[in-house]
Amino acid sequence: MLTHYPLYLGGVALKHSETIQVFDKYHHTAIAEVSIADPMMMAQAIALAVESWPFCSALSAFDRQQILFRCVTGIEQCAALLAQTLCQEVGKPIKDARLEVQRLIETFRFAAEEATRIHAEVLHLDVTARALAYSGFYRRFPMGVCGFITPFNFPLNLAAHKIAPAIAVGNPFILKPASATPIATLLLAEILSQSGLPKGSFSVLPATREAAGVMIGHKDIQFVSFTGSAAVGFDLLKRANKQKVALELGGNAACIVDKDADLACVMPRILMGAYAQSGQSCISVQRVMVHRAIYEPFKTALLQAVKTLIVGDPHIEDTFVGPLISEQEAIRLEQSINQAKQAGGVVLIGGQRQGSLIMPCVLESVPEDCRIVSEEAFGPVLVLSVFDDFKHALSMVNNSRFGLQAGVFTRDIERAYQAYHAINAGAVVINDVPTFRVDNMPYGGNKDSGNTREGVRFAIEEMSFIKSMIIRHQESLL
Repeated sequence: MLTHYPLYLGGVALKHSETIQVFDKYHHTAIAEVSIADPMMMAQAIALAVESWPFCSALSAFDRQQILFRCVTGIEQCAALLAQTLCQEVGKPIKDARLEVQRLIETFRFAAEEATRIHAEVLHLDVTARALAYSGFYRRFPMGVCGFITPFNFPLNLAAHKIAPAIAVGNPFILKPASATPIATLLLAEILSQSGLPKGSFSVLPATREAAGVMIGHKDIQFVSFTGSAAVGFDLLKRANKQKVALELGGNAACIVDKDADLACVMPRILMGAYAQSGQSCISVQRVMVHRAIYEPFKTALLQAVKTLIVGDPHIEDTFVGPLISEQEAIRLEQSINQAKQAGGVVLIGGQRQGSLIMPCVLESVPEDCRIVSEEAFGPVLVLSVFDDFKHALSMVNNSRFGLQAGVFTRDIERAYQAYHAINAGAVVINDVPTFRVDNMPYGGNKDSGNTREGVRFAIEEMSFIKSMIIRHQESLL
C-alpha cells in the first residue's frame, strides 16, 4: 500500500478520490499517491480564502510574526524528513536537499523579521503654500487573496518565496504545487495548519490543469505569482484579466571569466553553478565566456574537475549530480546536445544519457542559434566560448532573450562596474556565478525571464498596496 497524502483545503487535510502517483526519480518506483483537486474544490478554496480575508488583514504585525516563527520551529523539527522527501520526489542529491531545507527555514525567518518592519512614511506636504494646513502619511496594506503556482525543481523554497511574504503582509492564498513533486509542499502545508493561521486562509492543492486554471482571471483573486517556463508564464499573463501577475521565469545564465581571474577560486564555483541541483535551476551556469589568454588552462582544469563529479543515486552522500526530473526531460536535453554536435559543436566531456541521468557535459564551438545556447538547458550542461575584448563578452551575455542573472570573474573594479551597467539582467554577480542567491535579496529577471522581483521584502511590496491618509487641519500647525 502506498502512503496517501491529503490535499489541504482551507487549511484542513482532505483525502479525495481523484489521485496521482508520485515516483522516486532515481529508482522510478511509485512512493506515494496524492489527492488532487478538481475545479469545484479550487473554487471552494477561493471562497474560503475570501471568507478569511477580514481575519487575515486584521492580524497585527506581532501576530503575523509569531505565525511565521511557529512555521520555522515546525520546519526545523522535521528537517530530515523534508530533505529525504526532496531526495526521493525530485531526485535532488541529499546535500542539495538539505541546503534547500535550510533555505526554507531562512526564508520564513526573513519573512518573520520583515512582518514587523513593512515600510511606512510620513508625507511632508508643506512643500507648497497651498498645502500648509495639510499633513499625511502612507502605509502598505495586504492586497487580498493570492494564487500561487510553483515548479518542480525547488518545491519548498520556491513555495516559501510566495507563502512566507503572503503571511507576513496578511494575505490569504491558494498554492498549486508541481504535480511531479507535491509531497514536500504538502508536508509544509501540515506545518502551516498548526501555525495559527486564520481558518480557511490557505489551501495547498495539487490539481489538474483545468482546476489550476480556475485561479487565472478569477474575480476574487487579486494577485497571481507564477514560477516556471516563459511560454506558460506569458500565456498566463494574457489570461489574467485584471489580476496583478508576477512572473519568475527561465534563463540561460552566462558567466564571464576575464584574463585576470584566479582559476583556483573560479573553478569550484563554476562546477557548483553548472552542475549542482543537476543543473535544474533557472540560474544554473549554462554559458561561460573565457578570455583567450586563459582559455586553454581554464578548459583543461574544468575537464579535470568535471571528471571527479560523482553521478548517480541522489541518496548517496557524495553524489553531486542526480537524475533529471524525468526520462522525457533527459531525452530533450540529449537531443539539444546532439543538435549542437550536428551544427559543429564539440562535446569535450559527458553528455551521455542513462535513463533520466545525463553525464555532466561541457561543449565548445557551438553556434549561438543552437538550443543549448539560446534556450534554457535545465540540466548539467555548460557551453564554453572564447573572447578577446571585454565589451564583446558583455554583448555575448546580452545576446539572449533571457535576463535573469549573470556572473563576472574579474579583479578590475572598472570592468566590474562596466558589467553591472551593461548587462541586461536582474543581477550581476561579481567574482561568483549567477547561481548565487540569498533569500532576502531582490531576485528576478528582465526580458523573457520575468516582470517582477522576489526576495521577501520585495515580494511583500508586490503583494501589498500603498494607501495614503491626508489630513486637513482646521488650525494652522505652525
